[in-house]
Amino acid sequence: MLSTVFSAGLLGIDGYIVTVECNAQSRIPGFELVGLPDLAVKEAKERVRTACENSGYRFPALELTLNLAPADRRKEGSGFDTAILLGILRNGGVLRTTVDFSDKCFVGELSLSGRLRPIHGILCMCVAAKEAGFTEFYAPSENAKEAAAVKGIRVYSVDNIRQLVGHLNGDTPLTPEEFDEGSFARELDRSAPDFSDVKGQKMAKRALEIAAAGGHNVLLIGPPGTGKSMLAKRIPSILPPMSFEEAIESTKVHSVAGTLPENVSLLPLRPFRSPHHTMSAVSLVGGGTTPKPGEVSLAHNGVLFLDELAEFPKQVTDALRQPLEDRRVTITRAAGRLTYPCSFMLVAAMNPCRCGNFGHPTKPCTCKPKDVKNYLAKISGPVLDRFDIQIELPALTYEELSNRNEAEESSAAIRERVIVARERAARRMKDVEGIYCNAQLDSASLRIFCRLDPSADKLLHAAYDRMGLSARGYDRILRVARTIADLDGAEEIGAKHIAEAIQYRSLDKKYWGNT
Repeated sequence: MLSTVFSAGLLGIDGYIVTVECNAQSRIPGFELVGLPDLAVKEAKERVRTACENSGYRFPALELTLNLAPADRRKEGSGFDTAILLGILRNGGVLRTTVDFSDKCFVGELSLSGRLRPIHGILCMCVAAKEAGFTEFYAPSENAKEAAAVKGIRVYSVDNIRQLVGHLNGDTPLTPEEFDEGSFARELDRSAPDFSDVKGQKMAKRALEIAAAGGHNVLLIGPPGTGKSMLAKRIPSILPPMSFEEAIESTKVHSVAGTLPENVSLLPLRPFRSPHHTMSAVSLVGGGTTPKPGEVSLAHNGVLFLDELAEFPKQVTDALRQPLEDRRVTITRAAGRLTYPCSFMLVAAMNPCRCGNFGHPTKPCTCKPKDVKNYLAKISGPVLDRFDIQIELPALTYEELSNRNEAEESSAAIRERVIVARERAARRMKDVEGIYCNAQLDSASLRIFCRLDPSADKLLHAAYDRMGLSARGYDRILRVARTIADLDGAEEIGAKHIAEAIQYRSLDKKYWGNT
């Protein structure tokens, strides 16, 4: 007798359907599992047998052969346990022959007691099941809220095998899990520190407002204690809320990586990742023996903050070059290729030298000129060229720090302007797929959406020749100017917008021009 049950596996952040074929013969009892399973899948034989018996069912004394199709793709993980046991129970007569498996997909690891344990990547699997035409998806109770975010498919929360068998046989029907849309209400990060806590640094605040409005990469450079890290950690408080599509994309990455918080169906807030400078290139871009998303992918649709940028190994910072340009990471291993999305806003902070006082108005720098040169040289030209905005933070005066009369602008006020600018950009680019902000505009889109008036064109031409800009630098000035114009409520980019964008590209000449 042959039974066919459907499950799902993972390839990167994409799910795919796995057909579990169970053939039973009245011969010497045996249990063979084929279809290119890894060690975790092979161990399912013992988990399934014990879970079956501890759930009160007799494991059939038959020759069982199970095939996981497609057989040419390696199956990894323990999420196939439930489908394997259901195929065996069907052949053993526990499940009625009238049960129709053609529209159902089952995922979940089995404990020895018969309970379904949660697995990683459930959202990706549910999306794959819906796209394959399945109408019902069965998941462990801890994963069901996450899977329920997928529209167009009924998701059932399952605690144990006995409960699942009772539902399939029609004895004790389960109720589909409902997605609580109120839990995802385009939330804003109310808990993030506020910009009103930061004294002075008006130019840096303006630059970060532009960066948040357009999703631009930012480099903050200045002596210690000028507020670089303080400002960067407040960026989440001025970012606009995620759209539903962006939340799905980000949640898929965190679901695969196993970093999704408990009882969370969708990430309500934009990710903010701040790895330590001792990290490796693999930790940054992803990979490993069993490839997992790196920090650049975990920051997808959010912010990746690299504090003390010059302390990161050069190999690590150079690994950012391709992800920043392509907005995706492709990891190639002997077993195949995986692609993870990584459209993020890069914010980096660094001192101008090892002692931090190079260029300080009052504190002398104790570094030798060669040491300063070597320290700055840790940031390669191609990496530096990928920062749309470069800001120098000067040391604050006593008057700026002690001024209690002038209230600093709150994050809420800045965020309102950021949201308006993003909405203006979204309306303009509504017909362009996969672009949510100005920083994502490609060269073809720049020609369409970045119209310059004659004075702006003349100014940019002069800056291009005088500053020796690369083609990438030219495009990045246009993107930043487009965002400044959006904040200004202007459809056409004027000379003042270009002038402000140009001034955010001058630090590479000041600090790196002589290196």
